[in-house]
Amino acid sequence: MSKKAMEVVKGIDLQRYMRRWYEVACFPSRFQPKNGVNTRATYTLNDDGTVHVLNETWSEGKRGFIEGTAYKADPKSDEAKLKVKFYEPPFLPIIPVTDDYWVLHLDDEYQYALIGQPSRSYLWILCRQTHIDEEIYKKLVEKAKEL
Repeated sequence: MSKKAMEVVKGIDLQRYMRRWYEVACFPSRFQPKNGVNTRATYTLNDDGTVHVLNETWSEGKRGFIEGTAYKADPKSDEAKLKVKFYEPPFLPIIPVTDDYWVLHLDDEYQYALIGQPSRSYLWILCRQTHIDEEIYKKLVEKAKEL
């Protein structure tokens, strides 16, 4: 069975996308502690059009974080396909790790988003608040299943 092509948001307004997003749900990832709470991402637009990324989570009372830079994969495209570059480990910035960050769904008010990758190995549901309306959550899960 062939996989459906991943539809990506077009014409994203990066300025509106900036600020803090809370992780409501995700596929487990080796980059995040399994017992992390209050996981969030804060995006800030840089003067050069790239985005500063700060990912934070708290595990056993301790803050873990990593910083990176996001940029459009193809500056000429209107698709919300970004690349995110992190340095591993964060205090020894010698090994850059670059990943895809595709905005698969975004509401008109920029209040919740579905983020994925072409590999389909990673998935995040993000919200401006620490919680999301159950109906919206179900719709986002259904959208993710379609893709």
